[in-house]
Amino acid sequence: MNKETQRRRTFAIISHPDAGKTTLTEKFLLYGGAVQLAGSVTARKNQRESTSDWMELERKRGISVSSTILQFDYDGFRVNLLDTPGHRDFSEDTYRVLTAVDAVVMVIDAAKGIETQTRKLFEVCRQRQVPIFTFMNKCDRPMREPLALLDELENVLKIHAFPMSWPLGDGPTFRGVYEREKKEVHLFERVVGGMYRAPVAVHDLKDAAVREKLDDPTFEKVSEELEMLDAAGAAFDRGAVLRGEVTPVFFGSASNNFGVQMLLDGFLRLSPPPVPRKAAGGPDAAPGEVPLDGPFSGFIFKIQGNMDPKHRDRIAFLRVCSGKFTREMLVTHTRTGKKVKLANSHKLFGQEREIVDEAYPGDIVGLVGYDEFGIGDTLTEDPRIVYTEIPRFPSECFAFIHNPSPAKFKPFRKGLDQLLTEGIVQALYLKNSPKQMPLLAAVGQLQFEVVQYRLEAEYGADSRLERTSYQLFRWLGSGVDDAAMSEMRLPPGAAFAVDSDGHNGILFDAEWALNYFKQNHPQVVLREISPL
Repeated sequence: MNKETQRRRTFAIISHPDAGKTTLTEKFLLYGGAVQLAGSVTARKNQRESTSDWMELERKRGISVSSTILQFDYDGFRVNLLDTPGHRDFSEDTYRVLTAVDAVVMVIDAAKGIETQTRKLFEVCRQRQVPIFTFMNKCDRPMREPLALLDELENVLKIHAFPMSWPLGDGPTFRGVYEREKKEVHLFERVVGGMYRAPVAVHDLKDAAVREKLDDPTFEKVSEELEMLDAAGAAFDRGAVLRGEVTPVFFGSASNNFGVQMLLDGFLRLSPPPVPRKAAGGPDAAPGEVPLDGPFSGFIFKIQGNMDPKHRDRIAFLRVCSGKFTREMLVTHTRTGKKVKLANSHKLFGQEREIVDEAYPGDIVGLVGYDEFGIGDTLTEDPRIVYTEIPRFPSECFAFIHNPSPAKFKPFRKGLDQLLTEGIVQALYLKNSPKQMPLLAAVGQLQFEVVQYRLEAEYGADSRLERTSYQLFRWLGSGVDDAAMSEMRLPPGAAFAVDSDGHNGILFDAEWALNYFKQNHPQVVLREISPL
């Protein structure tokens, strides 16, 4: 049990859109031996489509709008890699994924530095104390000064940066990276489209082969920078990395495979295996850490429907937190109290799947065909264990969705119910409204597009959106019931609503309305994140 747990590595890759996150995911699979040919997410006609992007909309747009779970073995490790959406409109899906990982690789465009979405996702990781490894990508294009990038990490994100490698040139003069720990130069050769592993030659910095590859100004600049880093005298501290105080920094180019294997090897060696998770505690148990070798337990952090259009099935992704999972085992679904037999368990690799008979802490298991499972649910052998890992985050876009074709009511209703269960958008219901239709709440407009696209593509149902003027939603603190709400004075344009979990809140159509309500009801607690 301990041996299997210690070799697990479960992590996500996060970035601002277009920083190269999905490309790096592809190259991890290439170097990990999971694929023989790396595809490009932009999918030129003569290239394969990205292994991790499965939805047709993703292929057309060249973006990731859903999280993909990829599992493979490499160098003695069992790797669970979660490729997250890069687009800000799908940040809530990324937040959920971050509850299921033990570490994160943060990809930064070396020309642009830290961007808005990177900062937001970093803050989520900091709150959860998730160790962060940084990859400065696109060094084969004109980039900012490496020292300036390190300074920005420390000044903007307030985290110490320790460079594990260093770029040899940039843009057209980029030839490879210097590995500081082993004091080795890795010179790379470009391969067509980055589809195969890049040939690499390893040398000492002063070797003639290195001097031939680097022009004099580049060689002198790199030598001075490395001397400066060594003179700083900072020693690498893995403990500080695991506490989230230091981020190891690697340089390279994912598209050309420069520095990718160095990053993968360094990450797997230095990142943490699964650690005990805290449970809120069930009716008969106090909150506390659940030992890894205790009874089986895990929580569902994602639900995805129709990954395989042929089967029209539904997959609940479970993060194993403790104990050993075995197929056909009987567990308690703590939200309903029912006993459930977990017979349809799968290991995922993009759209491909295979039956999994056992899994250990850190593994991600796909459970197929369990309609009663919802995001945040705990499955366990010990019903006293209950995890409350999945909060809901504030939405900024709100719209009603209508079925324009009465003949398609059933597929429309079925499809909408499925997509709401997956958590693509949140559902709110206006209090005291004669029409109990859901008000869709999303972080960004693109989420509505995905709902409409999937309703048509997967269920054959057209839909029409009715935009609203609402801009903000805040949950009310615990203890506020209908009687208390009836005593509150709402500003014009505001409305009471309840979410799908029964938590009350208020919709506002402007920031001033929210502030007005706070001034008139200072005793009322408003929450940006849903009550657990």
